[in-house]
Order: sequence, then C-alpha cells, then structure tokens
Amino acid sequence: MKKQLYLFLFLVPLVTMAQNIDRSKAPSPGKAPIIQVGNPVKFTLANGLQVFVVKNTKLPKVSATLALDYDGFVEGDKAGVAQMAGQLLKRGTTTKSKAQLDEAIEFLGGTMSTSSQSASVSSLKGNFPSLLGLLSEVVLQPALAPEELEKIRKQTLSGIESSKDDPDAISGNVVKKLVYGANHPFGEMMTTKTVNQVAIADVKSFLSIYWIPNVAYLIFVGDIEPATAKALAEKSFGNWKRGTAIKQNFAKPNKPSQTYVAIVDRPASVQSVVAIASTVDLLPGSSNDIAGSVMNNILGGGFSGRLFANLREKYAFTYGAYSSLSPSRQIGIFQAEASVRNEKTDSAVQELLREINIIRNEQVGETELSRMKNYLSGGFARSLENPATIANFALNIARNNLPADYYQKYLTNLAAVDAAKVQNAAKLFLNTNQMHIVIVGNAKQISKGLEKYGPLKYFDIEGNEVAAPTEVKADASLTPAVLMEKAIAAIGSKEALSNIKDVQLNGTANLMGQSLQMQQTIVMPGNAVTTMSMGSMAIMKQAVVDGKYSVAQQGMEMPITDDLKEGLDASATLVPEQLFLTKGYGLKIVGAEKVDGKDAIDVEVTTPSKKVSHRFYDAKTFLLVKTSKSEEIPGRGTVTQQQFYTGYQTVNGVQVASEQLIDMGQMKINIKFTDIKVNQGLKSSDLK
Repeated sequence: MKKQLYLFLFLVPLVTMAQNIDRSKAPSPGKAPIIQVGNPVKFTLANGLQVFVVKNTKLPKVSATLALDYDGFVEGDKAGVAQMAGQLLKRGTTTKSKAQLDEAIEFLGGTMSTSSQSASVSSLKGNFPSLLGLLSEVVLQPALAPEELEKIRKQTLSGIESSKDDPDAISGNVVKKLVYGANHPFGEMMTTKTVNQVAIADVKSFLSIYWIPNVAYLIFVGDIEPATAKALAEKSFGNWKRGTAIKQNFAKPNKPSQTYVAIVDRPASVQSVVAIASTVDLLPGSSNDIAGSVMNNILGGGFSGRLFANLREKYAFTYGAYSSLSPSRQIGIFQAEASVRNEKTDSAVQELLREINIIRNEQVGETELSRMKNYLSGGFARSLENPATIANFALNIARNNLPADYYQKYLTNLAAVDAAKVQNAAKLFLNTNQMHIVIVGNAKQISKGLEKYGPLKYFDIEGNEVAAPTEVKADASLTPAVLMEKAIAAIGSKEALSNIKDVQLNGTANLMGQSLQMQQTIVMPGNAVTTMSMGSMAIMKQAVVDGKYSVAQQGMEMPITDDLKEGLDASATLVPEQLFLTKGYGLKIVGAEKVDGKDAIDVEVTTPSKKVSHRFYDAKTFLLVKTSKSEEIPGRGTVTQQQFYTGYQTVNGVQVASEQLIDMGQMKINIKFTDIKVNQGLKSSDLK
C-alpha cells in the first residue's frame, strides 16, 4: 500500500521599508579610539591555577568557568574519549549519585555544564558558594561510574548513527579528515568502533593527564568581590594537585599538490553540500589576523558577503553561502561552503572559486571596505556590554600570548586595515590551486563537469578513499508493464487487495523539530483525505471525495490544476500502479540506482497532463522505495522533492509503508504511522 503526499510550498516575500537615508555613500570614518577595556583582577593559586575575576553588580548573579588549556591529542582507536569524559564528569560524584547531584543543583537554582575542556556553573549570588562547591566535587571527585559511561556510549552511538544520514555532518567530518589528516587531533573522527573501545580506564587516564590545575583557568564573572572569589577558589580548588603538562608536537598537515574534488556519494541527496577548504598559517593575534578577518567577512562572513550575494541573491543556487577563516596555535583553516541543488553543483563550485580569486587578485573598493570595518567596529563595541567579554579577552591574551593591550588597540588596528592589506591577506590564505573541494551529493547527478576543477576522488562518509561508484543497470528484459505488475503483486495478492475497502493510517510527522499529527484515510474506490495538524489546527488538508477535489494549507484553499487532480487520484488508491496501466500514463524504465544501499529500478512516469516524476522499485522485492519529482518554483528555480518508503508491514495481507521521509533539501518531513486500521466500514460521506 503506497500513497504519495503532495505538499505545496509557498514563498513569503520579505518586504523592507525604505528609509530616508542615502546608503550610496559610506559615512566618513572618524579617528579610531583606543578602547579602555576593563582588566580583570588576576591571581594564581599555589597549584598553578590561574584565576580571573570580573566584577559586575548589575545583577545579583555570579558565574564561574573552569577552562582547560591543552592543544588536543591524538585519541587514535579511542577517538571520543575526551568528549565522553567531559559528559561523564556531571554524572555523579563519590558522594552523590547523578540524581542527587541534579537535585542539589536544582535546589540552588543554578546551572552546571561540563565538556572535554571546560566546566561551568551559574546562580544567584547567595547560592553561588554552595554551587561552586558542587563544581569542585564534580571536577575533583567524579564518580566515573561504569553504568553512566554506558549510557553516554549509547547516546554517542545514537548521534553517530544519525550523523550518517546528515549531509552537513558528513561534510564536516570528511573536510576535517582530508584537510588535517587522520593523525592530527583536528582531523580525528569518532566512529562506532572507536566509541565502543572507550573504557573507564581510558577516561581516568585522560582526566589525570589533561585535567590539571597548572594548565587551567578559573574565571569568575558577576556580583562578587575579588577577595571573596580568591577565598572560594582556594577552598574549592586549592587542593587540586599539579600535574605534568604535556605538549604534543603534531606534524603540520600538507596541502594538496593541486586542487582536487572529493565526492562523497549520497544517492538520496537532492542537494549537494559543497565545501572548499585549506589549512592556513594564521596565529591568533598575528599581524595578519585582523586583516584576514576583514577579508573573510567581505568574502563570505554573513548576509552581506560576496558569496551570499552571488550564489543566493544573483543565481538562487542556495539559501546561503558563507566562508570562515579560523586562526589557531596549531594550524588554522579557511572554508567556504554552500548547500545547492544537484543540478547547480558545478556552477556553484565555479562561482565559489571565482569569488575567491576575485578577492585575491583585485583590491576591494573603499565603500565596501569602510562598510565592513564599520560593521566589525560596531560588533566589537556591542560585545563590551557583556561583562563576560572582558574575561574572554583576558583568557585569550593568556592562552595565546597576545600583547596585553591587544584588545585596547583593536579598533586602531582595524582602522589601519586598507585595501592592500585585505588583498595581501587573501593572497596569503586563499590559493585556489591547493584546495580541497569536498562535495556530498548524488555522484551520478553531479560528477559530470567537476573534473575541470581537478582530479575526481571518491570517499566514504568516514573520509576513507573508495572506488568510484559503479553504475547500476536495470534488467534489460524487464518492461514497464511487467514491472508494474510485479509492483502490484509485491503489495498483495488480487484477493487481498480486493478485500480491503477502507484504510486509515494515524501517526506523527516531524517537521523541523515540530511534531505534528498525521492522518491518511482511503475509502475505495477513489476517495481519500490526508491531514497534517497541530492539535485542532489543520496545517495541511488535501482531499478527493466523490469526484470533488480540495487542497488547503493553513486554511487557504488552493486552485485545483489537472496536475493536482492526478496527484490526488494517485493518493486515493492502494495501488497507484493500477492507474498507471489503465489511465493513459506514460511509463519508461530509465535506469537504476542505489536507494538506501540497495539496487532500485528507476521508472519515469508521465501523467496525462505531461507532468514527469520518477518512481524507484526495489530490484528484488519490487516494493516502492522512493519517488522523485522536480518543478519550477518562482524565485527558487527547480525544486526537487523526494519521498522515501520504509518500514513495510503486512496488514490484512497487504504491504504498508509505515515510515516515510519527504526530502526537499533544506526541509525534511519524517512521517511514522503507528496505528493502521483496515475495513472500519467507512463511507465516502464520512470523509466530508
């Protein structure tokens, strides 16, 4: 039993009110002031723990953050141990179970968080000493219970499993591995195998080596006197024993000898995630740091960046295109990225590279430069309104060995950035002849034309090089009519199908994190209603009842086209394939591809109104596993909607797909039917 949901998307234009301001000219810049950034009170405990105190009495609130300063380490076959250790810290102490610890934090009205390199607490002033005491217990006396580690392992493995189907997560992992290398801490990737190998002994070893006071900072921010903070720091962490700080030297990642294209084949993708990346020699606070920041923001730092203006505003390839330039004591990275429609992958790569080359080879105009410097100046000024900023500045100065007046002179140094310095930064950090172009998408649809950017290489989702995907070929002896008959038989026997008079499927639809109610009801012959609702409010309703068609979205009735009627008719039958054989549809087997790792036969379906879609049938079972339809939407170009069918169940001798995924690129809808009712005696009148 299969039914296709026909969803209709609408664009809501954003209307901007014009203001009586001449924006054609940038304001004349004034002299950049030297900012008087408040200095925190600093002291160091006997064990080497450095403490910063930023007093702020606007609210009777205090927070404390314990930050560990280490450059990372190669976790190897235990990749994930640091992350899991950070999570385990908050799972109980030697005197309190996890439940007791959570209760104590809640009783104090506070919050606590822990990670691989930090731990923090926050509460009202009166409860803060007690809360800091709990943080001390968490850091110095963690229970490290094996049963809690197993819970974390289960959660971590679940996250890894989910990421395997997330193109953005796949892209991020593969980019890191290819850019940095598998033997660099920045290039490591957690896998099911490595997470399963992490034991309590590994967690204890990690904490004993890297969680030591002489590589740590304790930062207080809020309504607290420095003397009080010092007394609390001594009481809570004075007995923390020093350790031997380990400094690892990692081999500098090699840039590729030439730019190449790394493709991660994901046949189910209707979009490609495109990333162009390279390592950069850029230390925090170095002479090119601020100029590099200006350059990157002009290129792709936000909505006003050139990449956004090109790929979204000019060509409508994507919802957004951005770049980042990240300094690091180890090795920095430049990255430009966008998610684009499959058919525009080649063009998107071309435009990304073109914009990178332009900012490298041509000086930016004064208006554009002034606008960006004003933007960055404003952001810096606004950040000073947050007292935590002062603490972060002090921490960055200490961690990165910056000049003591680095932030005081920031605006002066920013003002000194001119077009020549921006171009110099681009030439230093952007070399399109030595970049990794990583693309996660449908290799069959996107690979053609990419070879002009460099050699094509193929990788799996863990960044391991693999052979190019082989083309799946359909059985040459299989005709469209025979395939349709096999697909019908796969659903159920003629007797079983004839015995089904009505069907109702109830479940949920998860849309962008929002859980909605989903119901589909079919009354044979030719009647169906599909609703998606939130409580009593219908988000979407489409129906064909007694030959009358209607579609409404958020209460708005939509015009009924011939194409829409054909779609609704297909949803009002258990077996749309029967319509395809009898109602003048055109059928053509056009090939085959992998769907969820299995061979599937691709059938092109042309409706009587000449609309084309594709249906994919499992090559062995002949059950429908995927549909695909593309259409032109004003302002967005060609939009492809894919629908995947899984979780087949046998109900009254008929196969029902209990799980469906609607994939429209940026928007996905996960549907799960948990209650399937057959032959309730429903009539078409019950659907009105």
